Amino acid sequence: MAAHGRSALRDLFDESPTPHIAHPPRTHHRDFYVATDGSYRNAGGGLGAVIETRDGTRVGRIATSDTPPDNNVAEYRALHLGLDILAVRAPPDARIGILVDHDQLASNVNNAILAARHPEYKPPRPFSVPPASANHWRGIQARLTGFGEVRAARIDSDQNPAHPLANAPEQYHHVNRELDRCVLPDPPQPSATEFPPPSRANRNGGRASD
Repeated sequence: MAAHGRSALRDLFDESPTPHIAHPPRTHHRDFYVATDGSYRNAGGGLGAVIETRDGTRVGRIATSDTPPDNNVAEYRALHLGLDILAVRAPPDARIGILVDHDQLASNVNNAILAARHPEYKPPRPFSVPPASANHWRGIQARLTGFGEVRAARIDSDQNPAHPLANAPEQYHHVNRELDRCVLPDPPQPSATEFPPPSRANRNGGRASD
């Protein structure tokens, strides 16, 4: 359960690993968080996305049926969809936290963020994108450059609030009728001292990563 005045997605983000990118306490504060998931079944599949501000205000949810060729493509489609929705609700300088339950997708997103900082756009590790996801990956990369700062965290599927939306879109179709919201999070409260979340405070003999 999220702390009062905090987003449930923020709590998940703060406690989850961000592949390839160090996660010091000062970077925890995102303006928006988007969790996405894609599902694949022989008879079809689904895409789900949940967007919240850092103070817990829900910006939007979506649950839609889809026919991806496999689970990997479904995950890329879901993130592409979630970022498209977020792009029309967030200002261009927004700090974004992405939550996915797909290791390679989280790795590729953070790899792309690091590559964008390189003068020759060289990722620290080669991208590993399923061929059938290439078009959606290009769309994801385009969206990533449209925000002020982005980071992706890897969460477990049973913690992902987008998971039920993607796996049973017919049961959650009502979320698509929720009123679209375009809200800004409350300004962060100043703090004299920042402490890393427990998952990071316990690493390296009690020292937070930096």
